Amino acid sequence: MTTKENFTMVATSKSGTESKITIRPFFNAKAENMGLENYGLSLFDGVKHQEQLACIEVNGISRYLTGLNEFAPEVKKLNPEQKSARIKQIRTIVADLEAELASNILDPEDKDFWNKVKLLKPDNQDFWNKIELTVGNAPTFINTSDPYDRIKLHAIEAGGFSLIAKSYEDAKARPKPPKFYLDKEEETVSSRTEYKKMRNKALSELQKLFDKNSTKLFYVAKVVDASSTQYKKSTSLDVMYENMDSYIHGDGVEGNIERAVTSFLDAVGCNMETLKIRSIVKDSSFFKYIVTKSDGHIYHNKKNVLMGRNVSDVVEFLKNPLNEDILDDLIKTCEKYWNT
Repeated sequence: MTTKENFTMVATSKSGTESKITIRPFFNAKAENMGLENYGLSLFDGVKHQEQLACIEVNGISRYLTGLNEFAPEVKKLNPEQKSARIKQIRTIVADLEAELASNILDPEDKDFWNKVKLLKPDNQDFWNKIELTVGNAPTFINTSDPYDRIKLHAIEAGGFSLIAKSYEDAKARPKPPKFYLDKEEETVSSRTEYKKMRNKALSELQKLFDKNSTKLFYVAKVVDASSTQYKKSTSLDVMYENMDSYIHGDGVEGNIERAVTSFLDAVGCNMETLKIRSIVKDSSFFKYIVTKSDGHIYHNKKNVLMGRNVSDVVEFLKNPLNEDILDDLIKTCEKYWNT
């Protein structure tokens, strides 16, 4: 006979203001958010969001996204070694929580482990339906001494709350920015400083090009800027510098700052031959000196010669000494425009 346990969820007192794990609003200056982005805000003052733990129903069976379910698809698809380790980890966490919340002492190695679990069974709707979060502009501190906060932490990391990304990196990577993210101080600081180091390196490289290698700056600008044809040999260094500075800060055609920085550094890292050919390919495509035909391949328009399937193929094609005549033709036509 199955007995149903009665329980009362009691919020324990929190001295967790010293916690280094918090839920914070995620601010994205590039994402339109009812004008709040103009003031460095994610939410209107005083607004709070409340969300219940997510539940997926398939064929009448409910599955909560708790991060503590060894039968979840994300656990099943692991390789045998990883799966065994993950199951052991889940059972150890559940055993600790059961001991704290229900005075239920469990052995994670017990073959009947889940039959003896009282509260944290994957299908215990009475329990999981009461797991919810309320978040607002002020940081919400996660007190890891509180078992309910630990449950919420595991759920956030498993994607159990749609409003909250599991990390700062996850928040930045999402196509639609979330309202909040889980801030594990060291991880977030590391992520932010890594980006700043890359950005500062890109700015340093830009300054070097401006001071010592204006020709390479010209080609880099053509490669990374979508409007490559705006740059001619007569374009002032100050204009190229300003445009590349804006590009590095995410104010150009690439709004994602990290991708912009990476793209710029990748271009700077190319040798002059590759940069020049990439610039020629880009402008040649704009002026239809090379065209993509119905078969999906790129051709030299004048000679109708197959050059490749994509830009990388075309660059390698033009580097081949056997195709020097086509390269010379494209250089001649592009440089005629560049020198006007």
